[in-house]
Amino acid sequence: MYSSKNYYYFLKAFMPRRLQIYLRRTLINRKMLLNKNIWPIDKTAATPPEGWQDWPDGKKFALVLTHDVETEKGLNKCHELMKIEEEFGFRSSFSFVTGDYQVPEELLNELRTRGFEAGIHGLHHDGNIFRSRKVFEEHAAQINQTLKKWNAAGFRSPSMYHNLDWLHDLNIEYDASTFDTDPFEPQPDGIGTIFPFWVEGKNGKRGYVELPYTLPQDFLLFILMQHENIDIWKTKLDWIVKQGGMALLITHPDYINFANNKLKEDKYPVKYYAEFLQYIKTKYAGQYWHALPRDIASFCSYRFKRRENAAREPRHICMLAYSFYESDNRIMRYADALTGRGDTVDIIALRSEGTPQYEKINNVNVYRIQKRMINEKNQLTYLTKLAIFLIKSFLFITKKHLQHPYDIVHVHSVPDFEVFAALIPKLQGSSIILDIHDIVPEFYASKFSGNKDSFFFKALVKIEQLSIKFSDHVIISNHLWHKTLTSRSVNESKCTTVMNYPDEAIFYQRPRTRHDEKFIMLYPGTFGWHQGLDIAIKAFAKIKDQAPQAEFHIYGRGPERDNLAALIAELNLDNKVFIKEPLPINKIAEIMANADLGIVPKKNDPFGGEAFSTKTLEFMSLGIPVIVSGTKIDKHYFNDSVVKFFIPDDVNDLAQSMLTMLKNKEQRDMLRDNALCFVEDYRWSKKKNEYFELVDSLIRQHKKS
Repeated sequence: MYSSKNYYYFLKAFMPRRLQIYLRRTLINRKMLLNKNIWPIDKTAATPPEGWQDWPDGKKFALVLTHDVETEKGLNKCHELMKIEEEFGFRSSFSFVTGDYQVPEELLNELRTRGFEAGIHGLHHDGNIFRSRKVFEEHAAQINQTLKKWNAAGFRSPSMYHNLDWLHDLNIEYDASTFDTDPFEPQPDGIGTIFPFWVEGKNGKRGYVELPYTLPQDFLLFILMQHENIDIWKTKLDWIVKQGGMALLITHPDYINFANNKLKEDKYPVKYYAEFLQYIKTKYAGQYWHALPRDIASFCSYRFKRRENAAREPRHICMLAYSFYESDNRIMRYADALTGRGDTVDIIALRSEGTPQYEKINNVNVYRIQKRMINEKNQLTYLTKLAIFLIKSFLFITKKHLQHPYDIVHVHSVPDFEVFAALIPKLQGSSIILDIHDIVPEFYASKFSGNKDSFFFKALVKIEQLSIKFSDHVIISNHLWHKTLTSRSVNESKCTTVMNYPDEAIFYQRPRTRHDEKFIMLYPGTFGWHQGLDIAIKAFAKIKDQAPQAEFHIYGRGPERDNLAALIAELNLDNKVFIKEPLPINKIAEIMANADLGIVPKKNDPFGGEAFSTKTLEFMSLGIPVIVSGTKIDKHYFNDSVVKFFIPDDVNDLAQSMLTMLKNKEQRDMLRDNALCFVEDYRWSKKKNEYFELVDSLIRQHKKS
């Protein structure tokens, strides 16, 4: 298929470097006039792919910086390039040719530690791996081994050769072997878009995101074309910004001259790259989403309307939740996944101050039918609000179902009895899922100081059993509660464990945007008694004098807010511990990503000790080290290599843990690096197909009956 192009490598081996460059310049000069209408800008590439949505946080365009390290000389320049980018507040991806030189483990660890990314640039730079299927398969096997060893997400082919069908053999989240327009490459067929796009899987193989480079390569501009300024980079970038596309740049440390000495034939001054970074930072400040390639891939894979789902009949799904949708990661994750594959999802939820009764969020219909302040002080107040929501949601879902029948109703507990709001859809053939976020009897005992011998606890167990009987299937949020539930209320075959996996389109490692001398400890979430925030505040009070740069930021809402505020005042921490209002999940993720240390201080009572907190995995996914209470559930999932445990309910031990983590950067870095590897097995992208299969199988069963 590419046999004619293979002559390039055959002849190249016998040519002096100067002659190679001369011949390529001659060829480029001939091609220039023929391609002036499509290079450097091909105006037809401005059309977004089908199903495209805007960049995060309303940014105008995406900025992706990448480097291809072709030789060992380039490898030795990586540190200098990283330093320059850090000075401007940027991070990038380095792709290595793994068979031509040895990539030190220390360099890979340093890249991760400093917020950069490592990818694969083939086994050998000379040669076309697509020249035959046999050759490609041999390379693919070795590339996959390195991808796994490095925990890498992406690939770029040497010399930008590509065969998007064959690349399904690689275990990648993205490929970056294409370009919008570059008629001067050995394989000059441009993809014709300045946007990422989805390459669907075939024959059972996984799909991946394709990331074309959209800014001309440095080697082309400065070595072959001998430009002495960055005007073309600026012109192309300005055009991409107007189109709202992705500005993806490839530079090569091999060809950058970091010294001020005389330039060689195949080198260009580093000031060109620095000038380009400065241009972006000053002209487009606040307008770009600067992301690593793997982050772009995570974002896009969730939001593309994938063609492999086009033939599947869309489902109509309702989700009932006595919670605030915009801050409930678990429900948002389900809903986004379903709409991402083409289903229609209606959310019936609570309304917080300042939010509309109806809103469309990422193609999800959100109906907020009842206001709530989380201020319940007794059982009666709490149960009254639940009962009102049950009645309102029953009427609302009945009306919606009669207008457009639901295939499935997914009810989120607390409370369990909310499933009965779906009575009419149930009677008319809809499947019912009860998703138990928190086990209600234990939750009740924790919230209102009850015990397992009380009348209310036993009554709640009975309600749990009736609610499960009404449901077609039960989802439980962790394996310890799965064991509890199957021992008292549900058959094993009717219960599935689906943990609170972080949505990697929201929770991903990103460059830090906070630049100060403070050390920020952070807790985001509910202000419930079992969350142990009083313990964390008391612990912080013990170390504040030894750590004057430290602050503790607490984001959220809940019944303990007044008590926590009073405790902060009592301990004279008003200028050190700050209670802040809750934020939408995408906003809180940005806040978390800029923290220095996560705090998850749960108490070890019968409920808190077995309640899994997704905040731990979210901090891990963001690359933030975390201190975790050594409860039964956390010891079940984690170990000392990925989190810093403290003795539950022990103020002194938590204080010592805070101080240790604050002073020991090496330990923070070690926990972060280990956690980033650990959390790979807890990605929602790897687990959501199990949820899809559950939904579809329940619908199939009801249609048969």
